[in-house]
Amino acid sequence: MPILKTFIERIMSIDAIKRQSIVSLIWQIAFTLIGFLSTIYFAHAVGAGVLGGYFLFVAYFSIISLVANGGFFEAAIKRISEGEEQDAYFSALVMLLSFFVSIVVIVLVAFRSYFVDLNDAGIFIWLILALIVALFWWAVSSGIQGCGKIGISATGLFINNISRVIIQVIAVFCGYGVGGLASGLVIGMIVGGIIQLRFFDLHLVRFGWRHIKSLSTFSLWVFLISSGGLVFSTADTVMIGYYLGNADVGVYRIALQFTLMATFTTDALRSTLYPKVSRWGKTGDTGSIEKSLSHAVTYSLLLAIPMFIGGFLLGDKLLYYLYGAEFGQGYLTMVILFIVQIVNIFNFFFTTYLTAMDHLKYLFRITVVSVTANIILNASLIPFIGILGAAIATLLTMGLNAVLARGELSKILTIRVESSSLLNILKASVAMGLFVGVYRLFVPLSNVWLTLIPVVLGSGVYGILVLKYDTNIYRELKGILMQMKDSSRNG
Repeated sequence: MPILKTFIERIMSIDAIKRQSIVSLIWQIAFTLIGFLSTIYFAHAVGAGVLGGYFLFVAYFSIISLVANGGFFEAAIKRISEGEEQDAYFSALVMLLSFFVSIVVIVLVAFRSYFVDLNDAGIFIWLILALIVALFWWAVSSGIQGCGKIGISATGLFINNISRVIIQVIAVFCGYGVGGLASGLVIGMIVGGIIQLRFFDLHLVRFGWRHIKSLSTFSLWVFLISSGGLVFSTADTVMIGYYLGNADVGVYRIALQFTLMATFTTDALRSTLYPKVSRWGKTGDTGSIEKSLSHAVTYSLLLAIPMFIGGFLLGDKLLYYLYGAEFGQGYLTMVILFIVQIVNIFNFFFTTYLTAMDHLKYLFRITVVSVTANIILNASLIPFIGILGAAIATLLTMGLNAVLARGELSKILTIRVESSSLLNILKASVAMGLFVGVYRLFVPLSNVWLTLIPVVLGSGVYGILVLKYDTNIYRELKGILMQMKDSSRNG
């Protein structure tokens, strides 16, 4: 273990924000790779129909979790991150979550007969168990993130996800289908929560009405805004299931999951920056907020743009060979969803920064507009052009939300785009695209291995060129490596 210890010591020597982002990114990449391989196995083992049933289960769980959570999770992170009366806010959170989860569970049991799909699949009980376990996960995770332990949070989430995948693979291998996939979600939260609990410092203490009121005021807006975000993430899935069928849900969600690989950096930076921006907003450090936003957008596009170009050139063959013939029909949908991920980078950070800086009322208003448009477009397009219509609806409404959020954020911050770095990313991406395009023109992609070769070579070409073109990115990466090297010498 000396090698692992040395690596950890070097990582710890890096600036806090960079270090926490790197840790989050490492775990994000590791899980995405494992999740990617496991999904390929599930696609071949159970097919689009069973996968579609599981994706619908996750959609139902997300919707019901939002009601049970009530926005208190984000509210607690916000208040705890401000550094005042952390134990009291945590204790108030536990009480509120316990109350709302109990109410939701009682209501679900009372109306169980209405959940025909879940009952027929034998996974209603897993929905109840998932909500109960989520109470524990939310409480622990809010305290860890609120205290700024983002590396621990990212590690706990990774262990959550990896445990889920392991259980799901075993369950599917044993022939348990949708129920086995659902059980993995529950067990993963238990394992990940226990790991985080080892580093948990907050305690249950007496709290007052003002703590509940403070959480409730903030959580109301978070709840309303999160409802809009949930529409973007679940409305398309639910409506595809309603208008088309579980197999179409499976194809759509696989295409969506494939494009989510472009959000490695976005997710890692968001978990790191949210508590930091909250603290900077409290202290009035606008300069740090503006700088972090421009860097976050640049480093997110660093991955998203070349992945879009690569997906456009090779996505049809990758879907066909990796997942199976029935998933190949999702190619055009996948291309649109790659564009969605690029637009979502801007939308994601604009809304995150507005939330962290307490500008919630306007964010709610624009969310209502976007949600209404999303539902109308999904209902209008899915019956006529299928899953492609769902992707187009998501793109249009995501773009609308991003434009409106930028308008509000620009009133309180100077939004800067690092144009030189963006141009360099585009140049390197286009060069990579030309290389991959020439490869495909002369080499028939007759099997998965001939398809993966341009993926690997194209990634290498892009990485070399972007470091050559952009000295800022090169210096950032070199600085991180030098810090790690200096730490090693000092040690």
